[in-house]
Formats: sequence, structure tokens, C-alpha cells
Amino acid sequence: MVAVKFEEYINDVNENFSGWDFSFITGTGRMKSNLLSWSYGSMARQLIKHANSMLDMGTGGGEFLSKLQPFPETVYATEGYKPNIPIAKKHLEPIGVKVVSVEEDSNLPFNDNQFNVILNQHESYGPEEVRRIINSNGVFLTQQVGGLDCLGINEALGSSVNNEFKDWNLTTAMSDLVNNHFEILYCKEEFPTQRFFDIGALMYYLKAVLWQVPDFSVEQYYENLYTIHKHIQSEGFFDVNQHRFVIKALAK
Repeated sequence: MVAVKFEEYINDVNENFSGWDFSFITGTGRMKSNLLSWSYGSMARQLIKHANSMLDMGTGGGEFLSKLQPFPETVYATEGYKPNIPIAKKHLEPIGVKVVSVEEDSNLPFNDNQFNVILNQHESYGPEEVRRIINSNGVFLTQQVGGLDCLGINEALGSSVNNEFKDWNLTTAMSDLVNNHFEILYCKEEFPTQRFFDIGALMYYLKAVLWQVPDFSVEQYYENLYTIHKHIQSEGFFDVNQHRFVIKALAK
């Protein structure tokens, strides 16, 4: 591997990040993740084909949802991060999706029993509120980031871990849904490897994923970032484990 000075990567942290688009590092192969044994996208498309009305929770910039067409006549998408709203509207409103800004998982601006399919990829949710707005025999499909996600980054940087989500896992999520009148149709949990091939990719990732290391800055973690950089220069990569789980649940 060709040696590259640490300083040559620092400006990557200032590269523009919008919506939920990591193509700056994934499209160039600078960060890669092992495959899961399921495809959330394939599962979502099958549900959409038979939906009359659907909701996508936490659509980001709408990039992923826009690829799941064709849609039923009634389609909504929510987003809680204000900078993403205009991006989502640009991607989704021309194809018939109504984009709604939301602030609280427990108070969504929809009617009781409004949807027969609700999608949720990596977005928080209140199971009681999801049950309120989905009709009986409707399907809720969610893929979640578990509480143990990429903790290897925190360990390598010597940063604290947010213990608020440490117990967020498949068992907890299933229990919450069952207690709110859902039947679990399918579920799985895995810990795939996420690999960074240069320190610039890791710094860019941490500026985008604000909750991984909330106080992240190059200055704050310079020494440990440099140590990871030397590891990558020696080994060719820096690996951590992701935490993902998926649930498909039927409203009873």
C-alpha cells in the first residue's frame, strides 16, 4: 500500500454531505460493508406492490425510497432532520410522494388506520404510534441499527459510548411490537463488518453520523486518528462491526 500522509486526508472531513448519501466514500470504494443475509429493499418492494397506502418513516433525502417505484396511489414520507426536508421534496414530490416534517415519534400527523404498509429503515419509532396509524392486517417493515453498532470506532478513539441505546436490539424491539398488538412474521439480527480503507473515509463518516462520537473533531481526536491511520497504512484497512436487525410484523 502506498504511504499517504495523514494531513492529506484532513480536508475530507469538510466534504459536503446531504440527504443520506455516502457515495463520496462508498462510491469510490473507500468504505465497504459486508452483505447482510436479507435485503430490506427486496422485502420493501414486495410489500409496496400489494399496498393501497404506504408510509416511509425517516426517508432522509428520499434517495432510497425513490428507487422503490412504482408506488400505490397514496404515499407519504416523514423526515425529522430539517435540512433533509427540501432534499426529500425535490426527490419525492415529483413522483407523487407527500413529504411531511415530524418532530416526535409519539405524535405523527396521520389518521388512525391510515396505512396498510409502513416502512422504516434506520429510523426511530414509537410502536404504539405505528400501531395507531396502521390498519389491521397491515405490515410494518423495519431495519434498525442496533445499540452495539460500530463501537470499535469509539474504542479506537477512546471516546465514550452513549449507553442510552446499548439495549436496543432484536429482542427488545420484538417485545415492544408484540406488546402493541403485532405478530412477528420475520426477524433476523447480524453483525457485519464495516471496513474503512483510509482515515479520510472514517473522518467523513464521523462528521455525517453525528451520534457515533457526538463531540468528534479532528483536533479533539487527532492522536488516536493518527494511530488508526498508521494501522491502515500497515494493514490496509480498519474494521469495525455493525449491528443490524430486521423485523416484518403484522398488525393484529
